[in-house]
Amino acid sequence: MTERVVIVGNGMAGARLASELHARGGDRKVTVLGAEPHRAYNRIMLSTLLAGKVGEPDVELAEVAGQGVDLRTGVAVTAIDRAARVVRTADGDRIGYDHLVLATGSRAIVPPLPRLDGDRLPPRVAAFRTLDDCRRILAVARGARSALVLGGGLLGLEAARGLAARGLDVGVVHPVPYLMERQLDPAGAAVLADTLAGLGVTTHLAVAATGLVADADGVTLTLADGRTLAADLLVLSCGVRPDTALAAAAGLAVDRGVLVDDRLRTSDRRISAIGDCAQHDGALTGLVAPAWAQARVVAQVLTGEDPLARYRPRPVVTRLKAAGIDLAAMGEPEGGEAGEELTFADPVRGTYARLRIRDERLTGAILLGDNPAVGTVIQLFDRGQPVPADRRSLLLGRALGAPAAPAASPALMPDAATVCQCNNVSKGALVDCWRSGARTVDAVVAATRAGTGCGGCRDAVAGIVDWLSEVDSVEVTR
Repeated sequence: MTERVVIVGNGMAGARLASELHARGGDRKVTVLGAEPHRAYNRIMLSTLLAGKVGEPDVELAEVAGQGVDLRTGVAVTAIDRAARVVRTADGDRIGYDHLVLATGSRAIVPPLPRLDGDRLPPRVAAFRTLDDCRRILAVARGARSALVLGGGLLGLEAARGLAARGLDVGVVHPVPYLMERQLDPAGAAVLADTLAGLGVTTHLAVAATGLVADADGVTLTLADGRTLAADLLVLSCGVRPDTALAAAAGLAVDRGVLVDDRLRTSDRRISAIGDCAQHDGALTGLVAPAWAQARVVAQVLTGEDPLARYRPRPVVTRLKAAGIDLAAMGEPEGGEAGEELTFADPVRGTYARLRIRDERLTGAILLGDNPAVGTVIQLFDRGQPVPADRRSLLLGRALGAPAAPAASPALMPDAATVCQCNNVSKGALVDCWRSGARTVDAVVAATRAGTGCGGCRDAVAGIVDWLSEVDSVEVTR
């Protein structure tokens, strides 16, 4: 009997699960129900789309097609009947399942300001979460000279930089005394604020927005200190909240997200949850790499490839790569057990580095600006490897003979080095792909998925492919 797998959500998690299931074959029918009317897209690339560096076709994800996969876009699921094992859709359809996977993602938080309603925002106000949000922002930005961004987290700064790249005068309003407080310390955030100022983005810190007037002509934001800021456009980037409404209505265990175990199963063993909506071991993901790792585990379990597969979170590395900004942050920026702390700051050049080390292992790091050791630092943190005796090779990005100094050539990069963090693709996997016949960057990317997440590793992938094309396959050492 054909097994029926229904996936609710056609975002980055749901689309990846459909692809993982399709790749493994077997006698099953996979139905993907996406509430958004468009094809699946890479949400991480929306800030690049906002900056005008890519077009909409460039952010679309490759979708599975063919026998065994039924993709339906623009179809919202309204209820789950667990007893009958059926989902109901807004258009009145009833779809049965043997196993249901919730990949409902998260929704943008709309702050409690006057005249703001999450379902219907004023003409010149937009959230920044979906492709439709991005289209709305771009439509207003084309005739705008100025913009305000409410929220100084990662997504808010990406939006601000994207709009500034289009020539708009941009201001960021953030209620916390420094930017990206979840990833940065005050000193690093201060250097980042200076860098942003040089790129046309002004920051208003430690002040909350208390009032809003918005009409067809523009927006005026009132701040808690009495100031008012006027602009042609207001972008809301105040965080996200897991979309758990469907799960909660069905009686599944829900906290901040849908509670799941190590196999991503909910309180109903016939229902799994992955991505932004899932809460595993008390933690929410919110990033693409964990979501894709979860999709792989669910596919292994459902297909029988590995019925005992377990999801094990990996250390999180946050990257902010926008024009003129290169930031990598990992681990806790503050607190934790005592250990070594090393810092280097050059605000004039927009450079800041901070390492937290305990028992010869990195427990946290912040690298802002041009630092050639960023790849090495990420590898050491990700794998829990010992740091070099001379820490300066990591702090300043200078190779001083330490064993962990950054490789000057892909030939010196170890086989196990992770090139693509989002998809966990190693240098060895790229070499194997090239040896199997992929001779261009696009071919290697298509085969390994390297570079299809945040896109931050595309230059590294291209460098490895260029190196491979210059040497005979016999000479490739790993």
